[in-house]
Amino acid sequence: MRAIWNGCVLAESDETVVVEGNHYFPAASLRREAFKPSDTQTVCGWKGTASYYTVVAGGQENEDAAWYYPETKEAASNIMGHVAFWKGVEVVES
Repeated sequence: MRAIWNGCVLAESDETVVVEGNHYFPAASLRREAFKPSDTQTVCGWKGTASYYTVVAGGQENEDAAWYYPETKEAASNIMGHVAFWKGVEVVES
């Protein structure tokens, strides 16, 4: 799978984990130069507290377009160390 925004590949992996229709990419598959930490956090009752990244590609920023769980609840342990996308980021088969 590939995550693409603004013509740039943000992540690519054959080992994504699908939860609630979202592909979670292993952190090692990210192009780190395309991610800036964000102060945004949200809480999911069964996964835990999510943190966000702003995506930077092609000279533009997509605020909070990627999220991850630094620590998950036990039920979501399969996505620990993984990142998912939204806000116009396309996730397509490679």
